[in-house]
Amino acid sequence: MNKKPHVAIVGATGAVGIEMIKTLEKRLFPVGKLTLLASARSVGKKLKFRGEEIAIQELTKDSFAGIDIALFSAGGSISKEFAPAAVKAGCVVVDNSSVFRQDDSVPLVVPEINASDIKAHKGIIANPNCTTAITLMALYPLHQAFGVKRIFASSYQAVSGTGAKALEELERQVEQIVGKQPVTKEVYPHQIAFNVLPHVDSFLPTGYTKEEMKMENEGRKIMHHPAFRASVTCVRVPVFRSHSIAVSAEFEKTVTVEAARAVLRKAPGLDVVDEPENKKYPMPLHTSEKYNCEVGRLRLDCALDNGLCFWVSGDQLLKGAALNAVQIAEELVK
Repeated sequence: MNKKPHVAIVGATGAVGIEMIKTLEKRLFPVGKLTLLASARSVGKKLKFRGEEIAIQELTKDSFAGIDIALFSAGGSISKEFAPAAVKAGCVVVDNSSVFRQDDSVPLVVPEINASDIKAHKGIIANPNCTTAITLMALYPLHQAFGVKRIFASSYQAVSGTGAKALEELERQVEQIVGKQPVTKEVYPHQIAFNVLPHVDSFLPTGYTKEEMKMENEGRKIMHHPAFRASVTCVRVPVFRSHSIAVSAEFEKTVTVEAARAVLRKAPGLDVVDEPENKKYPMPLHTSEKYNCEVGRLRLDCALDNGLCFWVSGDQLLKGAALNAVQIAEELVK
């Protein structure tokens, strides 16, 4: 790998694409050259990187000549169509969609957990689902110490997980309600302002949604733990940014709050914010635009043997997407 790689961002104008540009700059990633790719309608738009204006180019199958690393965040259909072309051109793809995550030949990576899996890549490395990544930042260190058997979890997912249009929808609806106007909706099937939707992604015949099953399927692969089980309810909440997850986890070994806290304090990419007596606990308001996730509300689970409850919050545009992708790229350059 070139020590000063030519990097491309596919879907550069999207919510995650913009965070990718900021993250490359903020983390002083050794970008030799940056190419920004998007659909034809974005061509000519300019985005800033290191004080320079870079014009968006149209994404085509021929966009990848000479590019070392391509960070994809433009949806599954785009990844399916263009990632193979990028690999053919000799480019390593870090893909943010769900298309390749369960492919046995594609590593699914959270660098703090399984960076060594990157070495086995055949041109594509998958970024996990945002809710899964944020949950595992706290769950995996606990798994290493106590051996997780299963979890029951509920997510509290911000609208920016759906994209820029969803952010606009929440803002517009709040203004409509405050101004006593009729509420209009385009992105979600129901009003999201002052409401919660127990519906993220599409429903499966089992009654779970695809998003809810990602926690189990992706968790197994990332943690190398094929017996891991997760029963999850994913909920969209009227929060702009940062997902939170309430987790009840059952372990093989006896767990105490003190031992769990000691493990979590040492975990990379994670801050322990757990002083309920001082009203200190993780909140989306405080984790937004931060690289680290936060964990708190640690307590023994009174309904499970060897159980621990915790609450984790993290910026799903960063650790759930852009930051994780850039961290994978950093591993590639190493």
